[in-house]
Amino acid sequence: MHRFFIAALRAVIAVAILIGLFGQAVVIPATAADEVDRFPPYAPFAVPYAAVAIAGVACVQVALAAVWMLLTMVQRDAIFTPRAFRWVDTVIGAAIVATLLAIGVTGHLAVAEIPSPDDGMDVVSALGAATASVGVGAAFVMLVVVMRSLLRKATELQTEMAEVV
Repeated sequence: MHRFFIAALRAVIAVAILIGLFGQAVVIPATAADEVDRFPPYAPFAVPYAAVAIAGVACVQVALAAVWMLLTMVQRDAIFTPRAFRWVDTVIGAAIVATLLAIGVTGHLAVAEIPSPDDGMDVVSALGAATASVGVGAAFVMLVVVMRSLLRKATELQTEMAEVV
């Protein structure tokens, strides 16, 4: 992979991690507080939902850090080594945790009696978004698991070729 692309990807990863930190420290707590100010019956849900949102962003940050390490391995032409699996497994683990968080939110939204300032469509919309997040997260986990198996096969082939040569 060309050095320019690796540098560009690293810059994007660094910016994404910094935006995530800003979101965790400022945006998520402020949004939760604004929602409680707008509709006080949301108060019991503000802290738990904000904590889940912060944890979800942390999962993305962990996966991005693992991708950074994989880019380092690509740059050193060492991606087809057993060390790469540790970082791919980290991406898979972070995606699983984020998906489980989304499953928890979906389950809570489905069964909890959450008050609504209007006709309840905001809760239905949140349930729909949480359900979509579960689907996207599960699909992402499956995709990365497939990619991991391809990496395993490529690593085995690289090892065989090295023995032959």
